[in-house]
Order: sequence, then structure tokens, then C-alpha cells
Amino acid sequence: MSLFKGKTLMITGGTGSFGNAVLNRFLKTDIGEIRIFSRDEKKQDDMRHEFQQKMPEVAEKIKFYIGDVRDLASVKNAMHGVDYIFHAAALKQVPSCEFFPIEAVKTNVLGTENVLTAAIEAGVKNIVCLSTDKAAYPVNAMGTSKAMMEKVIVAKSRTVSPDKTKICCTRYGNVMCSRGSVIPLWIEQLRKGNPITITEPTMTRFIMSLEEAVDLVLFAFEHGESGDILVQKAPACTIKTQAEAVCELFGGDKENIKIIGIRHGEKMYETLLTNEECANAIDLGNFYRVPCDKRGLNYDKYVKDGDVKRNPLTEFNSSNTELLDVEKTKAKIAALQYIQDELAKK
Repeated sequence: MSLFKGKTLMITGGTGSFGNAVLNRFLKTDIGEIRIFSRDEKKQDDMRHEFQQKMPEVAEKIKFYIGDVRDLASVKNAMHGVDYIFHAAALKQVPSCEFFPIEAVKTNVLGTENVLTAAIEAGVKNIVCLSTDKAAYPVNAMGTSKAMMEKVIVAKSRTVSPDKTKICCTRYGNVMCSRGSVIPLWIEQLRKGNPITITEPTMTRFIMSLEEAVDLVLFAFEHGESGDILVQKAPACTIKTQAEAVCELFGGDKENIKIIGIRHGEKMYETLLTNEECANAIDLGNFYRVPCDKRGLNYDKYVKDGDVKRNPLTEFNSSNTELLDVEKTKAKIAALQYIQDELAKK
């Protein structure tokens, strides 16, 4: 953690699952301060008390700032002395964004613009913004707003020297047991004696843990170049497979799974890299890097002389990645601390 020694890290939307994972990972290291920026004072108070109880010897490193990424002034107020930013604030629920798309724009697009503007002005050295697989070939309001967020990030990266402020973006799929995700809902349904509800059994989704989400952000922080979009080579499974794995872990009846149908704006599979992005993607082992398009607005020269080279990689999605069976999915789910804690309650 020497990169963070004595530094101030700000996490927007920091009371969410990602912010909690970062605190658990970083708080006992040599980091100087972790600044939690969010608009919910109740969640901040809960987090304050949790870490005062859990890690009393280092809890004073956490500083809380009430504010909203939609309000540039409140973002600027929290930005003084910040070295690095993990930008996680977002509206993430697909159905709610379908009904309130302008709210998604205000938070995910304009909010990101505000964070980057304030950060560049304050001389923040490194910013990693969190995006989603739903931003690739978006078909819903949440994904569309996140796609525009990525465009804002890449465009902003062109306006500032990377020696002054480096701006990268990570794109990842479903984070298991994060706030609002489906596994905690299934566990609750099973404990109440109700059938597990799934939308469409053959639907596929990338799966990763919160720890892997943090790993991706740290990889982007350390190895990304300004304007990059970085993704992890995550495995996937069908919704039915995931539901059956949870049933086996918690004693549910796999024959009692109830299909309720696809919700507003949902896809049958998710994409982490589009076919177009694959043309320039760089394979980094466990990750892919999509570099920023550095071409200017004068495209005349490309009319006569195109680029004949192309990466042979094609679209990377949750149906053509490694598909886990029930046993492998169960092992991945069982390794989560949240699941271990829930199983201990049985």
C-alpha cells in the first residue's frame, strides 16, 4: 500500500458496498485519510459507528462529508487536500432508472462531470471512475447514462495532462451480495419459506466479488493510462445456475424456483467489451485495457488512409466467457464473507 502512504483518498458514494469494501481493505494500512462523500447522513452515521466498533484504533482516519455529486459546490467543498478519488456514486437500479431516466442523467452523467471538474481544479492526482457492463450496447436508461458517463470521462482525460490528473474508468458486471443485488433477496425468501424468484432462467450474468471489484479499481489506479477503460476477465453463469447454487447452500428446494419474467430494461446477457472496443483492446492477462482514442476532430485524413490492423478479439460478453456450473458457482458464492456470515446464522 506504499502508493497510498499518508495520502487522502476520497470515495464518492462511499457508504455503499464498494466504499465499505475499500474501508475494510485500506483502513489498517498506512493510508492517511479516507474521505466518505455521500448524501445520506443516516448511512454515514451507521458506517461511523460500525467502524468505531470494528476498528477503533484506526477509525479516526475516516472523515465524512455530506454532499451530492449533482451539486458542484458541495463536491468542491469536500475536495481540498484530496490526492486520489474512487468515484462510485451512481444510480444503479435498472428498473428505477427506467422510470426516472433524467434522475440517472443528473447523477451518473452530470454528477461525474462535477466530480471531474472539481478534482482537476483541486489538482487531484489520480481518479478511477466505476462503470458497468450495462454501458456496453446499452438498452436501458441506467446503461445509457453510464455509457454517457464513460464518454465524459474519456473526453475529460483529453483536457488535462496525465502528469497533473490521471483519469481512468473500470467497467464490471454484477457484484455478488452488493447492496440491492439478488442473492441477499433470495436468502431472505428462503428463510421466510418462500420460493426463490428469478426473472429468466437462461439469462447470463458476469459474477464477481466485492474484493475482485476493489482489485480491478486498484489495478486501474496503478496500471491504467489516462482515458483508459479497464475490465476484468470475469466468469459468468445463468440466473438459474446461480439460484440453484444458493438453494443448495441454504437448503432451498431447487424445484420450487419461481420464474417471474424479465423486468423493465433487462438484457438476456451483458457485455464487458463491445466488438468495436475489441478492435483496440490490449490483453493484460487477467484484464483488458481499452485505450482512449487520441485522434482529433479532423477525420479527413482517415478517409483515404484507414487502419488495416485489428485485434482478432471479438465481443466479450456473459454468454461467451467461461460459464460456471452449479458447483463452481456455489464455491464462488460460498467464499464470500457475507455468505459465511449468513450461513453461521442457520
